[in-house]
Amino acid sequence: MTKFWDKVKMYDLTQPLSHLTPPWPTYEPLQIKFFKRLSPNGANGQLITTSNHVGTHLDGPLHFCTHGRDIASLSLDYLVGPGVVVDLSDIAEDYGIYTSKDITDRVEVKEGDIVVINTGYHRYAWDQPEADEVRYMIKHPGPAREFAEWCKEMRLKWLAVDCGSADHPMNTKIREWMPVQAREADFHLKNKYGKGLDAFFPPRDYQIMHTLLFPHDIIHAENVGGDIDEILNRRMIIGCFPWRFVGGESSICRIVAFDSE
Repeated sequence: MTKFWDKVKMYDLTQPLSHLTPPWPTYEPLQIKFFKRLSPNGANGQLITTSNHVGTHLDGPLHFCTHGRDIASLSLDYLVGPGVVVDLSDIAEDYGIYTSKDITDRVEVKEGDIVVINTGYHRYAWDQPEADEVRYMIKHPGPAREFAEWCKEMRLKWLAVDCGSADHPMNTKIREWMPVQAREADFHLKNKYGKGLDAFFPPRDYQIMHTLLFPHDIIHAENVGGDIDEILNRRMIIGCFPWRFVGGESSICRIVAFDSE
């Protein structure tokens, strides 16, 4: 295998991480400081304080499921495998809804795949020229119950999205925290689909991409970006590399797509 390594191209799907990277709303941001600078032994050293939900990160089963596995329990066979990168940016819009058909119209998804979703909203991430934290975290498109049921039926390994959450933002606490945007979303959905937030996201479906799927070990990474635009609608080997974090409910991670064609 190693003699063919020069034929493999890697694509980094990870968002840059710094003290400027916004966490998911209300979560603690990353804080960093030097505790020594070129001290007598010649070394620099740093301390960090952070939540697990800053920048590109993997939500582990334990994040939403008391009996769920921690990050250290996720094997490399689970974290790395075949999958697809699907481009939905042509239909993505503020507060929009995407469905399983939107995925399968563009790529072939096989049972047990890893699925990376490009909504195009990574262009609003903190490190981009069009940076817009509210649009990135509060207005991105997302799915409803139909999509979550499809993920379960397909027994997907894990998913990744290039925005603030795998759930629609108005199916999270954001709906309560951002009443102006919630009214905008309700108006948009009623105009386009003939039904509003209450119909799309009843209480039983609250954060359904977490609550329905995590007990089945179908988890997701959020805030992907990097080279994603270079590999749209393609089948790849995709790997997620979090800390081997005993007791970790989630973890900052690096996500890489491998192309051997």
